[in-house]
Amino acid sequence: MTEFQGFRFFTTPWTLGVSLALIAITAAICVFAWKRSGYAPGQGLLELLRLAIVGLVAILLNQPEWVEEYRPADKPTIAVLHDASRSMDTRDVVLSGTAARAGGPQTRREAIAELITSDFWKPLAERFNVEIAAFSPAPDAAGTDYAAPLGTVLDRFVGLRSVVLVGDGDWNEGPAPSTAAQALRLAQVPVVAVAVGSETKLPDVEFASLDCPTVGVAGKPVRVPFTIHSSLSTERVVVVDFKASNGDALRKEVRLPAMGTATDWLYWTPRDVGDYTVTITVPKQDGELLADNNQRTAPIAVRREQLKVLVVESIPRWEYRYLRNALSRDPGVDVTCLLFQPGLSKRGGGNKDYIQKFPSGLDALSQYDVVFLGDVGVSPDQLTEEDCRLLKGLVEYQASGLVFLPGWRGEQASLMGTALEELCPVVLDPVRKEGFSSEGPRKLVLTEVGRKSLLTKLADSGTENLAVWESLPGVQWYGPVLRAKAGSEVLAVHEDAGNEYGRIPLLITRTYGAGKVLYMATDGAWRWRKGVEDKYHYRFWGQVVRWMAYRRNMAKGERMSLSFAPEQPQLGQALALDARVAQANGEPLSRGEVAARVKAPSGTVETVRFAPPAGEGEWGVFAANLTPREPGKHEVTLVCKETGDTLEASFFVQGSTAEGIGRAARPEVLAEIAQVTKGRLVPPGEIASIIESLAKLPEPPPSVRRLQLWCHPAAAGVIVGLLGLFWVMRKRQGLV
Repeated sequence: MTEFQGFRFFTTPWTLGVSLALIAITAAICVFAWKRSGYAPGQGLLELLRLAIVGLVAILLNQPEWVEEYRPADKPTIAVLHDASRSMDTRDVVLSGTAARAGGPQTRREAIAELITSDFWKPLAERFNVEIAAFSPAPDAAGTDYAAPLGTVLDRFVGLRSVVLVGDGDWNEGPAPSTAAQALRLAQVPVVAVAVGSETKLPDVEFASLDCPTVGVAGKPVRVPFTIHSSLSTERVVVVDFKASNGDALRKEVRLPAMGTATDWLYWTPRDVGDYTVTITVPKQDGELLADNNQRTAPIAVRREQLKVLVVESIPRWEYRYLRNALSRDPGVDVTCLLFQPGLSKRGGGNKDYIQKFPSGLDALSQYDVVFLGDVGVSPDQLTEEDCRLLKGLVEYQASGLVFLPGWRGEQASLMGTALEELCPVVLDPVRKEGFSSEGPRKLVLTEVGRKSLLTKLADSGTENLAVWESLPGVQWYGPVLRAKAGSEVLAVHEDAGNEYGRIPLLITRTYGAGKVLYMATDGAWRWRKGVEDKYHYRFWGQVVRWMAYRRNMAKGERMSLSFAPEQPQLGQALALDARVAQANGEPLSRGEVAARVKAPSGTVETVRFAPPAGEGEWGVFAANLTPREPGKHEVTLVCKETGDTLEASFFVQGSTAEGIGRAARPEVLAEIAQVTKGRLVPPGEIASIIESLAKLPEPPPSVRRLQLWCHPAAAGVIVGLLGLFWVMRKRQGLV
């Protein structure tokens, strides 16, 4: 409906004064000129035209506009946007009076139930159209985005007059909501925000994480770490119950600090092969209001392992003999040995586990999960440069493990300068290649990292493990190590030997590409058998082999395998997937189409395509990246088009969505939105006042259409035309 149509001027005292002065002066000049001509009719028309031109300029100086104002015939709209995310199920809204004593706290969703019904808004029905809409996290999002509904509300609703935003303010996804609120302010649409929920976290005990490995070995202990958050006001000793789907049960007491976090672990030894589910639970504590997050569940696949290990040595020293015995007697290890002993007419020791030469070619070498390199180097009767290159690729692309075991002959010094130098986690002394000897035995001292490592765990508890390491017999020789390289982890150092870099590192690990590397800078581990036989020596090397082969054997088929890093992925963390594919003859597939179908816990399916690393197609490795958006178990189907092989696997994403139950509300987020849009924040106890405040909203400003005549091209054309006419008439009068 049109309310006004006509001209409007935007004058100022200055423009009005200048305009009147111009017209008055021009009028005087025109009268004088006409009088001087003897009141000739032609001169009179000319002066009238002059006055018209000046008058038109004076009018344009006051910015004339043709204005049309329209007021829509439809009623304006009030949009009621309410948060429908999971955090609204938090029970922390305390009722007042008798209701509070009878029913206890309400959920945030129950507290706003009245606002999202049409009956509540009936008093506004005569003046406004009330539209009610919910917003919640997108299917592939971890949390609630408050900016998204605010950013689209102007486009969704015609004639928007105000927005009622109802929620707990738990914004944890997307840009800042205040950015979207700026557009509402420019459109003169105020936001009435209703904040619901407690600003302080409820008394609660919550399992924050369950970092169970995805793969275990039958008969071998599995370490199951977990983290518990507490918002209780007092310290508690809680009982953590562990249950596996096969019926195994464990229990452990954990000291939980007040308003703090506790991290601990359990050790479970699965006996049989299969796919299991493990669950940890904490009973509801006194004073705890929420018990629905006191439990976590994770899957684990238990398998029979048969790891293939290659041990390469020059002379059969004591460390080699006891290491070979330890691996040979391990039922989960298939050991192969290669001995480069000088003076032998042929390689090997005569037993079936010996081979005559170093594996040649990718297909022969890629079968090994872990390779031990003893006191050997590059020479005509030992390793070649090509052997070193293949070993480097085996670790980097095939996720195998490599263990350096130097000896007093110093043969490993010749490996520096080959492809293996890049893998080595330490810098070697180029002068003392034969290493260093001590007069008496010296112990290995665990570092802070070493005390937490699975490699050095020789007892169940941390205190017992430290006591075991302190009781182990010392060593009398260590390799030519100067320092650990950047990025390496030092697990143990020499008891007293040191240099300008600090204590001499004796047990060092690092990750290289897809595989792992260990440097054991002593050959005296066999002395740990003193008084206890094979108890600690066998356990240590068994843990080394399994730790180094873990990633390679995450998911393994006949000719395909799949690994991922990190091994315990967290929600939203980039996951590196590595697929290794072999042809029917056992040779690595250099080129092909490899893809994985990843099914999330919600049923969402994503296809990930793999590609070989640049210039490294010979290893049959194909890599891809994936960022999981949901916690829980993800099913993976790996497919290779060329070979026709498929591999079923799974991985478990730790963590929970940002939308959780029991977190504190954030009314400050809603308050900022209301402030930016010149609205108001309404506490839950004043919900009834919303109707009154919205009823007082003034009528929306009319829509205005302006035609700015003062700067319109037609106005300039008219002035130029009149000036031309004025010049022609002056010429006709003989004045030019």
